[in-house]
Amino acid sequence: MRYQRPKGTADILPGDSARWDYVENLARQVFHKYDYRGIRTPMFESYDIFARSAGDTSDVVTKEMYDFQDKGDRHIALRPEGTAGVVRAFNENKLYGPEYQKPYKVYYMGPMFRYERPQSGRQREFHQIGVEAFGSDNPATDVEVIAMALQLFKKLGLKNLRVAVNTLGDQKSRDDYRTALINYLKPHYDELSEDSQERLEKNPLRVLDSKDPRDKQFVADAPSILDYLTPEAHDRFEEVKKMLDVLDIDYVIDPDMVRGLDYYNHTIFEVMVQAKSLGNGYTTICGGGRYSGLVAQLGGPEISGVGFGIGEERLLLLLQDEGIKLPTSDDLDIYVVGIGHETNIESLQLVEAAREAGLSADRDYLERKPKAQFRTADRLNAKVVLTIGKQELAEGNVHLKVMATGKEVSVKLNDLLDNFADVYAKHIEG
Repeated sequence: MRYQRPKGTADILPGDSARWDYVENLARQVFHKYDYRGIRTPMFESYDIFARSAGDTSDVVTKEMYDFQDKGDRHIALRPEGTAGVVRAFNENKLYGPEYQKPYKVYYMGPMFRYERPQSGRQREFHQIGVEAFGSDNPATDVEVIAMALQLFKKLGLKNLRVAVNTLGDQKSRDDYRTALINYLKPHYDELSEDSQERLEKNPLRVLDSKDPRDKQFVADAPSILDYLTPEAHDRFEEVKKMLDVLDIDYVIDPDMVRGLDYYNHTIFEVMVQAKSLGNGYTTICGGGRYSGLVAQLGGPEISGVGFGIGEERLLLLLQDEGIKLPTSDDLDIYVVGIGHETNIESLQLVEAAREAGLSADRDYLERKPKAQFRTADRLNAKVVLTIGKQELAEGNVHLKVMATGKEVSVKLNDLLDNFADVYAKHIEG
């Protein structure tokens, strides 16, 4: 029987994995500049954590969550997004305590799971890069995370970036807007999709996020949240826009944007790119915003957070389609050609000495003929080829060839084993 990977998953093979590693390492470097530190949370949590945070009317909870009863009859879910698990860890480990710097800044990377129709750049197991900052109500924190995402994308070589921003206001703003939206949508109840009919009373903002054509016709003329902001919420959004202007960040205001999860309030945003491979319009590669009630909702104190998430599959696909080549050279420093079984031990000693010296090294393990081994060294773009055969072994020497210059010398085997780094540097630089 032949086994296949589950639908909606992918094998990330060597070669491709180097591109993933580069993007993730670059993200770590950018995040560290902003004083964010890595956090790792479980891939599965209590179902209630995601149901309460994402909202029981969201598609994530109602349609897409991988959930099950474990052997202890606990209701468990594979994480569909990263924020809720990070908030749970923040609360459980009391990271809100006075001994911790505020805002408390973390980033995460890893697989997430949603049961949806697989398509290009969107899988059932997908990978997300995200950040969260807890404990600051300052609008500057909102703008900082936007600027950080833009810096990452620019370092990856993406151009024509733009930010779409909106505000969901404070609680009174949302309550007033919710009433206005229900009043607007109710006369069209019979014309809405089944999902939107069900959500109308529970969470009418979700209708604005619907992809169903039956709903889209009403979204265009729906009242705007911007008309229902309290003075405080209005002033806060004005400050966010002023800061974006000061940093020369190109942005547009999208009053219809609500994001796909229920925990957001005040600033929400999406980073968009205009890519040749994706047509003339803009496509979203990052989304996030502020959430003030989520920490308390999951058992912590009244403390706010802000963050974003980036889908890695979509980002890497975009980089590939845009022809952006990432510097992911897998060239080898040393390749050892061992001729004859009698050189097996010394070949092993040489590659290990090279590795201990901080160099990448490999050798032949199949006792192939020299010609085949040299072809492998060439295919791996080895900088230096070391050859040891019966004669070299008898003389205590190793033949060293610098592939870029063609320089060939004979060096003492013991010198290499005792001080590989110096011998290598002398001949590669000389």
